[in-house]
Amino acid sequence: MTKSQPAGSYDAPLVDRGTRGGTVLRLLLLALVLVCVAIAFVVFKDAMDNQLVLGLLGILAMVGIFFIVSSMIGLVEVMPQYRPDEFAAGYLAGHPDGILVTDGKGRIVYANAAYGRLTGATKAVNAQSLEALLSKNREATEALYRLTAALREGREGHEEFRLLKPLGRATSGSAGAHWYRLKARILVSPTANTPFDVWQIADITSEREDQERFFRELQNAIDYLDHAPAGFFSAGRKGEVFYLNATLAEWLGLDLTKFVPGSLSMSDLVAGEGMALIQSVTASPGEKRTETLDLDLRRSNGQSLPVRLVHSVSSTRDGAPGESRTIVLGRQKGDVGDQSASAMRFTRFFNNTPMAIASIGGDGKILRINAPFLKLFSGVVSRDDVEAGASLDTIVHESARTELARALAAAKDRQGDIAPIDCRHPGDDQRHVRFYVNAVIDESDEAPEEVAIVYAVETTEQKALETQMAQTQKMNAVGTLAGGIAHDFNNVLTAILLSSDHLLLQARPSDASFADLMEIKRNANRAAVLVRQLLAFSRKQTMRPVVLNLTDVVGDLRMLVDRLISGTNVKLEVEYGRDLWPVRTDLSQFEQVLINLCVNARDAMPNGGMIRVRTRNLPAAEAASFPGARLPAEDFVVVEVQDNGTGIPPEIMDKIFEPFFTTKEVGKGTGLGLSMVYGIVKQSGGYIYPESEVGKGTTFRVFLPRHIPEMQPVPVQVENRGDASTPDAPATSAAPAQAATAPADMDLTGKSAVVLLVEDEEAVRRGGKRMLETRGYTVHEAGSGTEALDIMDELEGKVDIVVSDVVMPEMDGPTLLTELRKTYPDLKFIFVSGYAEDAFARNLPADAKFGFLPKPFSLKQLAVAVREMLDRND
Repeated sequence: MTKSQPAGSYDAPLVDRGTRGGTVLRLLLLALVLVCVAIAFVVFKDAMDNQLVLGLLGILAMVGIFFIVSSMIGLVEVMPQYRPDEFAAGYLAGHPDGILVTDGKGRIVYANAAYGRLTGATKAVNAQSLEALLSKNREATEALYRLTAALREGREGHEEFRLLKPLGRATSGSAGAHWYRLKARILVSPTANTPFDVWQIADITSEREDQERFFRELQNAIDYLDHAPAGFFSAGRKGEVFYLNATLAEWLGLDLTKFVPGSLSMSDLVAGEGMALIQSVTASPGEKRTETLDLDLRRSNGQSLPVRLVHSVSSTRDGAPGESRTIVLGRQKGDVGDQSASAMRFTRFFNNTPMAIASIGGDGKILRINAPFLKLFSGVVSRDDVEAGASLDTIVHESARTELARALAAAKDRQGDIAPIDCRHPGDDQRHVRFYVNAVIDESDEAPEEVAIVYAVETTEQKALETQMAQTQKMNAVGTLAGGIAHDFNNVLTAILLSSDHLLLQARPSDASFADLMEIKRNANRAAVLVRQLLAFSRKQTMRPVVLNLTDVVGDLRMLVDRLISGTNVKLEVEYGRDLWPVRTDLSQFEQVLINLCVNARDAMPNGGMIRVRTRNLPAAEAASFPGARLPAEDFVVVEVQDNGTGIPPEIMDKIFEPFFTTKEVGKGTGLGLSMVYGIVKQSGGYIYPESEVGKGTTFRVFLPRHIPEMQPVPVQVENRGDASTPDAPATSAAPAQAATAPADMDLTGKSAVVLLVEDEEAVRRGGKRMLETRGYTVHEAGSGTEALDIMDELEGKVDIVVSDVVMPEMDGPTLLTELRKTYPDLKFIFVSGYAEDAFARNLPADAKFGFLPKPFSLKQLAVAVREMLDRND
């Protein structure tokens, strides 16, 4: 390092080629004058006799001599010479760092005395460029190359490098390696507009030695802290851990080499509800606060570590929480400090219990609380409030304070069996809390002011489950009621339809009553649709499940939905998922689901909008964690119907699937649309979840389980050689009667077939008997299953087919079939019911042969069902 210069003095520069131009110019001018005088004497030598010429030459000679003398002493300058600024020159010459200025070709223009001392150059001829000085050291050469490249790009920079030996021999007294800092920048000459490279080099060996010494001392301090007999960690304002020592890492089983500052938080280290205690320690604005806490830390293997924390927190001037420093003291067996071992053990249990606990004094003030108490009532009461004598009323909702006061009075009177108190959370009406009050019966003098112990448990989730259970029970009750009403109403509609069909057969289209009869039948069919919706809600409607590809279903429905939304400013957009899995559901019922959802979406956008229908596969892994839905871990196919309409308010979201609930105007909706959708989806084994935001729109997601076909056994072909009989193939169950349509040329006459009609509703039985008899059947009627058995005995089994209702007094339809099969195993049977086929078919033998006709039905549907069943040969 160079020595500092005395104030007001500086060394002369080692090299300065900036003032040579003025001297050279003076010599050139002097030579030019002399040449001109000589030429004048030669030219005018013959005219020397002329006095005028001699006078002129004399005047010129005097001017020339004056000019020469003035230019020599600097009084007159022909061209201004370069005059360096004295202050700048003094600054550069006296700078403690070596300054070197080079031109674009790397030639030295200027070097100060410090550069000479640093590089060992005592004369200008000995000054070397940096390339020459650093060429033997690879590290220094690379640093110089990077700086040179930066200068060529117009950038400044600096580098530090290490040399095994110092640059100049003049500093050889400082043996050993030396560190240097090299800076480079560009200087443009104001006169010649020429760029120069300015290099500044300094010996920073002592600075580096100071840094290394400081680093060693810091390493020693960290080593002392790491191996201290106590743990230590430091956390930021948000609880992120920036440092923990090796002792604490060993206690917690953490790998300190893999620890990254900020990767852990205090909540990761503290077990149970201990964080509530730590967060309760807050400092006043601009101050610090230190508290001692007994709690458990969490080891990496999940085990608890009982410790005592000396926790210090700071606060900014504006009151915001600051950083914290915490000493961790291990609680070893037999340790006794300011508390006994038993008291410390009790404190640990007290803070780790899952129940909020507080001890209450005779004046109703809170005396002591645990960590779960602070967590449960955070935002309502703090640790400082408790220390200041907060009352129990502050943590109890105002609606339950009177009841709690009676409970405290009973505890003060040492009464037992005090009833718990349920109320809302004082800080959040959506949460619920249950309080248990127990009297303190303790004859010791440790806490004479305590009269009661209050236990608090949050029951929000329990209340939600109770509400959900009550809602489920209500829905089931309504569904049962709707199913019962629909069953009875189906009988009424069946009688109306059969009677209207009978009258229509006798009337001609030109009759005055024909239009009225058609209106009766039309309204009966409309009523039948409402009944089917009720049955769909109660999940008792008839289902014909088949394996479907939803891409085809949605594609076929697109044109129908387009027609439904035509005339409105609503557009339909369909996004088909790729390679959709098959599902198993009733095609017509599922079409009703999509149509109802699309119509509701249309009605939710009175000013126009977009309906988006999307389909996609949902794997089991994604389904288990699907946001907003509780789905089992299995594969689903999802159908989404989304609109950007008015949305559904949160307060009515829980009611949208209830029957007869509607937000539409009177006369524009029955309130059975979404309830029917809910019932169909549930009966198909699926799930439906709505998601809505007021003013932004609603999305209904229907989840249908993926259908995986079962492997059917390959039948064994048995060769019939006459000595062995071919085993009978198992009879198929429920052959659904496709009675709604029939070929135009189908013969629906009875052909003398005998029918036993079993129906407890007289109007239906009478209408069915009359209708079948008009088709040529011989019909015997019975009002119950028991009566049907008696008639079969009277007829000695001479019955071709039995048409029976499912739900009847004394003996229902399935029981009747089971009893008849004992005597007549091949008897053909048709069930008639408004309930779903699966509701009774599951109780029948697997090989039972029967057809099914859903109520209400018309005359033609009844005739087709009977004819098809009679024509079956199985």
